[in-house]
Amino acid sequence: MSSARDRVVVTGFGATTPLGGDAPSTWRALLDGQSGAALLDDDWAADLPVRIAARAAADPADVLPAPRLRSLDRSQQFALVAGLEAWRDAGAPEVEPERLAVVVSSGIGGLTTVLDQYDVLRSRGARRVSPFTVPMIMPNGPAATLALELSARAGAHSPVSACASGAEAIAMGLDMIRSGRADVVVCGGAEAVVHPLPLAAFAAMRALSTRHDAPAEASRPFDKQRDGFVLGEGAAIVVLEAEAHAIARGANRYAVVAGAGMANDAHHIAAPDPDGAGAARAMTIALSDAGLSPTDIAHVNAHATSTPAGDVAEASALRRVFGSATDGIAVTATKSCTGHLLGAAGALEAGVTCLALRDRVVPAIRNLDDPADDAVLDLVRMSPRSLSGGGAALSNSFGFGGHDVALAFTEV
Repeated sequence: MSSARDRVVVTGFGATTPLGGDAPSTWRALLDGQSGAALLDDDWAADLPVRIAARAAADPADVLPAPRLRSLDRSQQFALVAGLEAWRDAGAPEVEPERLAVVVSSGIGGLTTVLDQYDVLRSRGARRVSPFTVPMIMPNGPAATLALELSARAGAHSPVSACASGAEAIAMGLDMIRSGRADVVVCGGAEAVVHPLPLAAFAAMRALSTRHDAPAEASRPFDKQRDGFVLGEGAAIVVLEAEAHAIARGANRYAVVAGAGMANDAHHIAAPDPDGAGAARAMTIALSDAGLSPTDIAHVNAHATSTPAGDVAEASALRRVFGSATDGIAVTATKSCTGHLLGAAGALEAGVTCLALRDRVVPAIRNLDDPADDAVLDLVRMSPRSLSGGGAALSNSFGFGGHDVALAFTEV
């Protein structure tokens, strides 16, 4: 359990998403209920079984100089854009490099570089392969890129746990500050795999929505007509800081990262435990770590990807943890607007949860026209809801492999 002495706070938030090129525009779009999903009109998408995706609203090329673009995978470009925004938002903390760390994850990493450079090898020969290929495909590439940019010498880490990666990065950042390894940790996730192979592979698993007639309505968590997720791309980065350090420099504080919980289903490589036992354990551990009880939670940002099995399992897990208190907890699912950013999703939803606590408002779940009978939760639908009750919230992230991560936040 954390104490006032070692509390960890969020002092900066940056994002580049299908809804906006920065965190403020993404937040406004979420509150407006906008969708980032659209049909792909690229030639390479014409014969794919699924042609829906949520591409980033802003191209990194509009922000980064051309020489940087050539040496970075698109996921690294997103991480740099979001990371620099978060750093500026935090007031560019004056911190010794040896007390500054970076933890940035990616669920898949530089896959598009692998595929593109293999095409170069086959069509143009070995001598035309980019000398930047290996640094561009490394799963730790986004973390290394930001660590170099910020001269972070307390550590640079990249926990990889599929769609829970971004949330696990924040949990690791929390542990680094609590353990005394760092005073400031820049952490989050980045992903960029809107490409024929991932789309074809996810489609082969029947994980993606096929609502081609209305792509903006394709991502519909907890709805009876949900049929899969929408693949998205982007990055989200938060700056975590020891509260004493933040107060000493007069920093803005969004929220307190009060606790984190991690567990594993050990059930199936892709399907969730239908009872939600692992997810429930992660939430219970996060509550205990934060010194909170179920009745303290006013809001949950659900992982809820819009898959038939996943949403039901999470609803079951929430009822396991909160019981009768579930009726008073405002549950949202922001993937209904953003699509699923895979390794960046958990970081984006953590940042959004902090904004919900700051502004005391919860975004509505888009496309929730007819709630599923087995999603017996207090779902926020139609329009945003003012946040009442306690000043604590959870953000859930679950990933292929059975990874379960829950982050607990409280008001400052």
